[in-house]
Amino acid sequence: MINQTILNAFNTMWQNFPEPVMLIQKDRTILAVNAMAQSAGIQPGIKCFTLNPEEKVQDHCSLCRADQALSAGRAEILETTLGDKPATAYWVPLDGSDSLYLHFTTGYANMLGLKTGT
Repeated sequence: MINQTILNAFNTMWQNFPEPVMLIQKDRTILAVNAMAQSAGIQPGIKCFTLNPEEKVQDHCSLCRADQALSAGRAEILETTLGDKPATAYWVPLDGSDSLYLHFTTGYANMLGLKTGT
């Protein structure tokens, strides 16, 4: 179960971020999502790798950097493409936690055709 203080902080900081953002547990369970993730159909309680089944390798996606971010205690960044558009994926461990991290990809909302603001 997620600590309510952490959940409140996630919602305060990320609710209006213009890309889908997920708070994820080390076992890849999505614990919380922001409004943009909700509008993309992402819900808490599922494993994050189920969102990208064609990239699944065992219990994670082939490009996933969560384990590296958690073990090093610092963000991992991956420059990639979504379709033919550049994108940047982030795995950011929560300070003081070895089991919780944020995951988001800039450019993802645009690829999905989600409205991200004016």
